[in-house]
Amino acid sequence: MNRKIILLVALPTVALAVAAALYFWLAPGFEEAAVAPAAPPPVPVVAGVVKSHDVPLYLRGVGTVIAYNTDVVRSQITGELTQITFTEGQTVKAGDQLAQIDPRPYQAQLDQMTANRTRDQAQLDNAIANLGRYTELLSKGYATPQLSDTQKAQVAQLQSAIKADEAMIEQAEVQLGYTRLTSPISGVTGVRQIDVGNIIHPTDANGLVVVTQIEPISLIFTLPESDLPQIQTQMAKGSLTVLAYSQDDKIKLDVGKLLLANNQIVQTTGTVQLKATFPNTAHLLWPGQLVNARLLIDTRKDGLTIAAPAVQQGQTGSYVYVISPEGKAEVRPVTVAQISEGQALIDTGLKANESVVIDGQYRLRQGSPVQVLHGKAAQEADLQSAVEKAIP
Repeated sequence: MNRKIILLVALPTVALAVAAALYFWLAPGFEEAAVAPAAPPPVPVVAGVVKSHDVPLYLRGVGTVIAYNTDVVRSQITGELTQITFTEGQTVKAGDQLAQIDPRPYQAQLDQMTANRTRDQAQLDNAIANLGRYTELLSKGYATPQLSDTQKAQVAQLQSAIKADEAMIEQAEVQLGYTRLTSPISGVTGVRQIDVGNIIHPTDANGLVVVTQIEPISLIFTLPESDLPQIQTQMAKGSLTVLAYSQDDKIKLDVGKLLLANNQIVQTTGTVQLKATFPNTAHLLWPGQLVNARLLIDTRKDGLTIAAPAVQQGQTGSYVYVISPEGKAEVRPVTVAQISEGQALIDTGLKANESVVIDGQYRLRQGSPVQVLHGKAAQEADLQSAVEKAIP
């Protein structure tokens, strides 16, 4: 009887304990099953469109600006420098006077030579008159042939003396002209090498000043020798355009024409030298300046371009995030032909008018939903990204 009572009392207690255990064991699973995973929020990005248009193709190299002409202005005579008529850095034209040497010694020589010619001319006039008289006397038999011949020789001698005098006068005039030091070319003057009051000589190594012609101006740059056949092919079709940019590629300095490709390869570097000329009317190119050169080799018809920041680099190469019609990011491998002026030319991987992500890629994955920013929000995102890239 007692055992039955104990069993009747214990069985409900055990049942409650088992039920409680089952509840605590199964309840978390029911809660997790009841709560569905939340969808990831869309990633804000700035988007751009794949454009189709004619794209210039460039070969890029580095070059040095060379003056078209450089002349050291030297004196051709010795004398005291009495006047400087230019300022350092002045733009001068061919024939402009730069300095004056004391002309008095050379003017005196010219005056002396002129006087000698006047004297010899007077003697010649008298000799010609005497020859006329002797000729008349000879015809009447009052003079000997020897006397007439002697007078003729004297006239010829004086005529030669006058020619010599005229040559000496020309030489003296040239020497006097050398007292004016002039610019042989149009260009810009450099640093003055001698001051007023000093004696200037033809043997002075530095001369008076260096004049450099910078309109037009030349550029010598190098490209890999593998590009030479393509360059020669395009040169046979017509002149090629060369663009000169600053070292940071931000400022276009001038646009010129390719003159020639050098007649030999630099074997040590495997490059070929090319020479271009630029009008340089704005004087943005300066002798000795290091610039980036772009040789326009061809134009790609209906080329596909996107903003250069859209191109990302991965382990397998270049890729971009394409925004699908469903608003999700898709990783798309691409082949980049060139990047110029902030635009990337795409060979393969994209189609015209597709939308690609140009900013905000660092939070994207394959299939990530995106929210395309517009207007002020897009500008602020671009600005923030530019600031972050500028921080080392």
